[in-house]
Amino acid sequence: MSDPEQELPLPPAARFLKRLVLVLTVVTVAGFLTLIGAVIVMLNRDLAPLPDQITLPDGAVATAFTQGPDWYAVVTDDRRILIFNRATGALTQTVAITP
Repeated sequence: MSDPEQELPLPPAARFLKRLVLVLTVVTVAGFLTLIGAVIVMLNRDLAPLPDQITLPDGAVATAFTQGPDWYAVVTDDRRILIFNRATGALTQTVAITP
């Protein structure tokens, strides 16, 4: 009878598949960790204030909001675009919208 401790070597195709599964597992785990890291970085960045936290001039009602890297803008119902500094929250520019 044969000794059960003696195992037959894997055929070349099976060894290739075993290595391929190992590499794919490592790549999947690395990709998942990268995705988690990207989400954490995105959640920790400085955000512009929410539109309901912005102090608008008297009588102005916000209808739209957009933002850039160091500014944010509010479009009002009286046809103006108010541009604010993101760091200070100060109104830096007012643009009138003409029809």
